[in-house]
Amino acid sequence: MKTIATAVLAAASLAVASSALADELEDLMKKYGCNACHSEDKKVIGPSYKDVAAKYKGDASAVAKLSEKVKKGGSGVWGPVPMPPNTQVPDAEIKKMVELILALKK
Repeated sequence: MKTIATAVLAAASLAVASSALADELEDLMKKYGCNACHSEDKKVIGPSYKDVAAKYKGDASAVAKLSEKVKKGGSGVWGPVPMPPNTQVPDAEIKKMVELILALKK
């Protein structure tokens, strides 16, 4: 019985943590206007965050690659529409956003 209760508490803790991370990601995306082109689970102009997470799952260099892409902008990976550079966003916040995106499950 204790094992089941422990498992339920662990699952509840993960759900709360996951919700808090999703809220943090949403707040950062609104702060920097990312949600004008992206959403968590559907393509807008750019890919959904969940599609990005799925594409880069298991890629140990993804945080560095994607952080640079967000900072400098780019095109061609997700289609012809370019993503503009985001030089106004602090590097630490770009890294945090990328890490939160990569933690999403599809």
